[in-house]
Amino acid sequence: MTSSADADAVVPQSTGEWWVRPPAVAPPGYEDLMEELRTFHDRLTAAVPDADLVAEIVDDVRNLGKQLKHVETDESSQICGRLPSPGRGQALVPPVRVVELTPGSFRGLVRFGRYYLGGNGAVHGGAIPLLFDDILGHFANVGVRRAARTASLHVDYKVPTPVGVELEISARIACQEGRKHFLHASISAGDVVHATAEGLFIELRKGQL
Repeated sequence: MTSSADADAVVPQSTGEWWVRPPAVAPPGYEDLMEELRTFHDRLTAAVPDADLVAEIVDDVRNLGKQLKHVETDESSQICGRLPSPGRGQALVPPVRVVELTPGSFRGLVRFGRYYLGGNGAVHGGAIPLLFDDILGHFANVGVRRAARTASLHVDYKVPTPVGVELEISARIACQEGRKHFLHASISAGDVVHATAEGLFIELRKGQL
């Protein structure tokens, strides 16, 4: 069943060759807004609020949503996910700070907040492929005019990945065959490798989504 809120939502539209659009320009304070949203996610995850506080927060969040409803737009004009900065102005994937980037390799630093907790101090298993897919998807496009989509992603979990610890994520191109990019990535802390990934990304043809 579709709620009235769902029915009124702006549906993202296909925008053709969306990868050729320039990065979005955000109003002052937008990246601070996203950082506060990430902090809110972490604190909400860790909190045990009483009924009164829950009701107060529900009202606050509902009112904020109403304010944002008046400025909704379509995918081609949105800011979220399109900023040239760590996190790209979105709160789905933890922001990665780039340390080194070449056409053949990538290295960055990332910290999973409490929001990504799976249990016993470890990152939820589903959050790790999310990060790998995000990083490899962007890295696959370095030096390439056309965007590449994920064709397959295989993740090996070596040891539990800790929440709240600065980690290194690295990636490299294993090989390239025409439109196919084969990539390898890992998440580590010091000499300990927590997870690795093998991904296949395929460049889109003209007109593909």
